[in-house]
Amino acid sequence: LSDCLACDSCMTSEEGARVFQQNQKEFFRVLNLNKKCDTSKHKVLAVSICPQSLPYFAAKFSLSVNEAAKRLCGFLKSLGVHYVFDTTIAADFSILESQREFVQRYHRRNQEEHALPMFASACPG
Repeated sequence: LSDCLACDSCMTSEEGARVFQQNQKEFFRVLNLNKKCDTSKHKVLAVSICPQSLPYFAAKFSLSVNEAAKRLCGFLKSLGVHYVFDTTIAADFSILESQREFVQRYHRRNQEEHALPMFASACPG
């Protein structure tokens, strides 16, 4: 779970809440430490935003997805986050790789007993 972004795409809400609480605590701990020390000693904070979360924020605040991304990025930077990354391109690469693997497995379905079914996940972590 160390790479999990708690997007709840693959977990139950209870598991997602536990992971979110753990990550939130560490996040605010580092933010508070950074506020207390010289900037040369800051821990660099980087946040990744997965494409699954942006429509939620957009709908919740009646914004376009692009405007929600801009505001979320601005909010995170105002807290003290150094870098904010959009993982949409990584999700796109993941989908393309899953597609390639499925096509290969589909072509091998008559030669290999366990070529299909194929399970995939869109977890941004």
